Amino acid sequence: MLGTTAGQLNSSATRIMRWLDVVDRGAGLTPARLSALSVLVFGGPTPLGRLAASEDVAGPTMTRIVDGLETLGLARRDPHPDDSRAVLVSATDDGDRLMRHAASERIATIDAALDLLTPADRAALEQAGPAMLRLVDALAETVSQTRRE
Repeated sequence: MLGTTAGQLNSSATRIMRWLDVVDRGAGLTPARLSALSVLVFGGPTPLGRLAASEDVAGPTMTRIVDGLETLGLARRDPHPDDSRAVLVSATDDGDRLMRHAASERIATIDAALDLLTPADRAALEQAGPAMLRLVDALAETVSQTRRE
């Protein structure tokens, strides 16, 4: 039973992300830039190294991503207040607006899809929402443990 559930969740998550990637293209950014900008908007100013780690990319790769966001006026680098060797990366007001608009487009698309489901399916998904968030936390722990081993 659990293997079937895991398979269904895997398939659903993959297909959901594919369709949301189509929606995300409307933001006009590469997936990597949009993802990094999301971390900055919803997580606040972040040291470059931590941003790279959170996006699971190498430092030089994140430097190029941030360079692109800066060129577009969507992010900026500021001196780190506690470490003169580090910089904090922040979203600009334009970056914040773009990311919040992109997020609202995703949510509106999901909301429209939910409207196409039966009331029973919508209720089931509403009930599953908190468990899905706990699953995300459990996945993070599982992957972190595997990487440490």
